[in-house]
Amino acid sequence: MSNDALAWIEDELAQLDAAGLRTRIRTIDSPMDARVTIGGQRLLNFCANNYLGLANHPRLRDAAKRAIDAFGIGPGAVRTIAGTMSLHLELEQKLAEFKHAEACITFQSGFTANLATVPALMGDGDLIFSDELNHASIIDACRLSKARTIRYAHNDVDDLRRKLAAHGEFRRRLIVSDGVFSMDGDIAPLDKLCEIAEAHGAMLMVDDAHGEGVLGRGGRGIVDHFGLHGRVDIEVGTLSKAFGVVGGLVAGKKPIIDWLRQRGRPFLFSSAMTVPDVAACIEAVNILAESDELVARLWENARILREGMQSLGFDTGHSQTPIVPLMLGEAPLAQEFSRHLFARGLFAMAIGYPTVPMGKARIRVMNSAAHSPADLEEALDIFATVGKELKVI
Repeated sequence: MSNDALAWIEDELAQLDAAGLRTRIRTIDSPMDARVTIGGQRLLNFCANNYLGLANHPRLRDAAKRAIDAFGIGPGAVRTIAGTMSLHLELEQKLAEFKHAEACITFQSGFTANLATVPALMGDGDLIFSDELNHASIIDACRLSKARTIRYAHNDVDDLRRKLAAHGEFRRRLIVSDGVFSMDGDIAPLDKLCEIAEAHGAMLMVDDAHGEGVLGRGGRGIVDHFGLHGRVDIEVGTLSKAFGVVGGLVAGKKPIIDWLRQRGRPFLFSSAMTVPDVAACIEAVNILAESDELVARLWENARILREGMQSLGFDTGHSQTPIVPLMLGEAPLAQEFSRHLFARGLFAMAIGYPTVPMGKARIRVMNSAAHSPADLEEALDIFATVGKELKVI
C-alpha cells in the first residue's frame, strides 16, 4: 500500500479522534460474567448481551468439555463437503422444537444467518421493505441480494402500508424487521406486520437477535411473544447473546429451511460452528426448556435498574426490554461518562455514530440474570455519582 493510501486512512482516524467517535476496545482477562477483570481491576459488567448469564454457566462449560472428548474441536470443512456432525443436527432439532417451528438451520453467527437468508430468497426483480433502523447485517444482506430495497419509517405500519400499495409490480416481496431494536430496546409490532404481509402476499422475516432468550414463554422469542407460530415465514436468531455462546439460526417453514441448505452461501462456503460451541448451545436450550427462572430474573433486574435510573433523573429512552439506554446526546460526553464509570468500577461502553445517529450517543446499559440485587444497588450508586459529577442529573 502506498504512502498516499495510508495517509487518507490516518487522516480519517484522526478525524474520528477529534470527534470523539473512535472506538477503544477494552481487553478482558476473565470469563464473561456479572463482573469482569480488565487491566487487573475487577469491575461490574454492564456491557455484554449475556442476558441470562449463560456465557460462564457451569453446565455449558461441562457440555463443551464432554463434546471435545467425544467429537474433537472442529467440523473439518463445510457441512455439504465434509458431512454434518450429529451434534449440529441435534442442536437444530432442539431449536426447532423450542421455537415451535417446522425446521431450523444453524450458521456461524447471526450476521451470517442474515447474509445467507435474504440473498437466497430475494434477487433482481424482487422488492424488500426494510425498517429504517434494522441491524447492519440486514442492510448488508439486502444489498447483496440485488433486490430493490425500500426503507419504511421505524415501526410505522401506516408508512409500510403506503409503500406496499405503491409498489405492487414485482416478482416477490419481503418485509423484514428486527424483533427488538438493539440500541433503543423497543419491540417491532410483529402482529401488525404479519397482518400486512398476509394481506399483500408478501413474505415476512424477523431478526430476533435480542428477543431470543428474552421475549416469549421461557425466552422463545418474539414470534412466541405475539403468538404467531406458523404465520411468520422466517425467524432469524443468534446464539451469541442470551444463549451465551456463538452462532446463528434460521427457524421457520420447512421448504425455506431446505432451500437455505441449497443456496445459503455462508452455509455452503464456510465451515460450521465448532464442536464445543454446538454442545454448549444444546445445553443452553436444555436450560431454557427446563425453566423460565433465568428469564424472569432478567426482567426483574431490568425493572429495578430502569426504575432506579429514572428516579435518579436519567433519560432512559423508550425501551420495552432489558436494554436500558442512558441517553446523553453527544459522543464526547458519552465517552467521558464511560471513562468515569470505569474509574469507579463499572464497565459500560459509550455508543455513538455510526452505531446510532449523530446527536443520540448513549451508554447502553445491559443488565443480566447474573447480576445480584447487591450488584444493581452498587451500579445505581455509581451511575448517580458520575451523573452528578458530569452534571447530567
